[in-house]
Amino acid sequence: MTIPAKSMMTTDLVTVSPEATVAEAARCMLIHHVTAVPVVDADNRPLGLVSEGDVMRHFGSQFQSERAQWLRMLAEGETLAPEFLAEIRLNQQHVREIMHTAIISAGEEASLAELADLMLKHGIKRVPILRDGVLVGIVSRADVVRAVVEKLDDLLEPTD
Repeated sequence: MTIPAKSMMTTDLVTVSPEATVAEAARCMLIHHVTAVPVVDADNRPLGLVSEGDVMRHFGSQFQSERAQWLRMLAEGETLAPEFLAEIRLNQQHVREIMHTAIISAGEEASLAELADLMLKHGIKRVPILRDGVLVGIVSRADVVRAVVEKLDDLLEPTD
């Protein structure tokens, strides 16, 4: 039995524009209880993906250390370049600056096995599903596991 992407994909999609701020994308993920959001253009064509991990990098020790150094320089009266000031303001950074643009996607007819293979091969947690280049769904690892559990008896039937 083949389980196609269209039967397991999430179609109630949460997306963001490349012009959304990192803070807006983070808020969107929290509100909708998702760990990543596709970044799409006005025609719903995927441009990239931004995840919780991408947002977390802005709170890591390297970023915090750089931010503290820039704030010290500012406090000492040094004039900082505008790009430094923009960098320390999370609410001004845009998703386009941090999104992953290498999109591993599949079509609606891709099988559960093909999707699982893509996830394993590329070390990804979700696969955007496209129809004629337009985002129509997303399949996460949880969707794959759910489909396997729901169809377990059918999947274990002997083939003739």
